[in-house]
Amino acid sequence: MKSVVIERPGSLTIETRPLPQPAAGEVRVKVQYASICGSDVHIWHGHNPFARYPRVIGHEFFGRIDAVGEGIDSRRIGERVAVDPVVSCGHCYPCSVGRPNVCSELQVIGVHRDGGFSEYALAPADNAWPLPESIPDTLASLVEPFTIAANITAFLQPTANDIALIYGAGPMGLTAIQVLKGVYGVQQVIVVDRLPERLALAQENGADQVIDNSQRPLDAQLDGIKPTLIIDAACHPSILAEAVALASPAARIGLLGFSGEPCTLTQQSLTSKELSLFTSRLNSKRFPQVIGWIEQGLLQPEKLVTHTFALSEIEQAMTLFEKQPRHCCKVILKVD
Repeated sequence: MKSVVIERPGSLTIETRPLPQPAAGEVRVKVQYASICGSDVHIWHGHNPFARYPRVIGHEFFGRIDAVGEGIDSRRIGERVAVDPVVSCGHCYPCSVGRPNVCSELQVIGVHRDGGFSEYALAPADNAWPLPESIPDTLASLVEPFTIAANITAFLQPTANDIALIYGAGPMGLTAIQVLKGVYGVQQVIVVDRLPERLALAQENGADQVIDNSQRPLDAQLDGIKPTLIIDAACHPSILAEAVALASPAARIGLLGFSGEPCTLTQQSLTSKELSLFTSRLNSKRFPQVIGWIEQGLLQPEKLVTHTFALSEIEQAMTLFEKQPRHCCKVILKVD
């Protein structure tokens, strides 16, 4: 089989590898479509602190089960499935309280174990979620990105009356817009970014107001608006302090970033407004929820897709995703 392998930081190759055999409790997926995430690019360049090399990357993928390991019903062969990349132990404290995404022994498919930028991939059977026929093959790998938005909004508990502010109109920000508008019915969603093309995408995905803060500070453009719900989908360490300053009293703030750089906050800035601060990593078994939302027509994943490439064109696709943020959002890889 052909697989995209990062042998070491900076080294991306397509290798011919033996067909993997599913172990007990696993299924083998014949991958049909996958999509590129920023974390795939980070692994390529050695900027993902969790990656282990060499690694077949790709944690957003879809295909059909073509083999099962011991203990798995053979009737699952042929199922169309989207794969949840979060692999947890099931018995540590986080798992016991419904937070397997921060399991003490967490492994992520495509990061800690081989992923879906390959003709075949292995996954625990419980991580392979059957899809209704109403979700087309070409969009099925996008279930995973929407689970990121589903996870943070589960903490934030949006309401229709919230004034929501989203930092960043990249893929994470766009999925957050769709979930806030389509699922929770939030009436006012404001998106801030520095690229006009990305802000146009934000409007296409449902943003009610967009702000370009490349020249004028955000606070000077909000005209006294105090957001009650803020999501940092741009993930720069300077954002948190600004979000705290701009937030309404009693607001909720959600962080999706992984920067190792410090930021400066005072206790007073948080407690004087009694702000609630939530962090979110990956997803906590949100696949059934997102699959249901897409099936009900509450989300439109097709609005995220700007490019499609063959798996053999992976380096071109990854470079475009990294270097052309003005014109590129989600890139789909056709694997079979």
